[in-house]
Amino acid sequence: MDKAERTKQFILEKTAPIFNRKGYSGTSLSDLTEATGLTKGSIYGNFANKDDVALSAFDYNLSLLNKTRSALVAKGSNSIDKLINMAKFYRSGFKSPMIPGGCPILNTAIEADDTHPSLKEKASKAVKAWKKSIETIVNHGIEKKEIKATINAGDFATEFIAMIEGGIMLSKVTDNRSLLDTCIDRLEKIIIRELKA
Repeated sequence: MDKAERTKQFILEKTAPIFNRKGYSGTSLSDLTEATGLTKGSIYGNFANKDDVALSAFDYNLSLLNKTRSALVAKGSNSIDKLINMAKFYRSGFKSPMIPGGCPILNTAIEADDTHPSLKEKASKAVKAWKKSIETIVNHGIEKKEIKATINAGDFATEFIAMIEGGIMLSKVTDNRSLLDTCIDRLEKIIIRELKA
């Protein structure tokens, strides 16, 4: 990694948590310069503008999320364990968030829905990729006869994401983490009672 790449990486490491906590609109240039200790010129020497920093920060936060979630999911010995591990990831991630501010997909989707088409597109792609990863686990489980053949992988993946993200939103807005736990408890029961072959 050359000096320019190291500087760009440093900027992302310092600013990605700020964008995730404060959002695009709430993050100012002074937030970025204060977090990095760099001048406006140094930041914009590495990124075209605030949009460029924000889009890259989303990618950075999402890669942290995906890497950590995938590592835990991979520890499952079968498809049911993998789905349970994915749910557990969100339960433990809410207790001690690895990304300050919580889930970057949820945060970005809510803020960018009507205000920032490029960020909205990134959040949309992230949801679709997550949905696809759940569908892949379910379909593999069906093939291995670990999951009932009657399960629609796409429908279940949609429900899974909605329960997780809905639970996170409810817990954050009410400062009551038990609401997320309730959603995850229900999701785990669905996996064990309705999916398991």
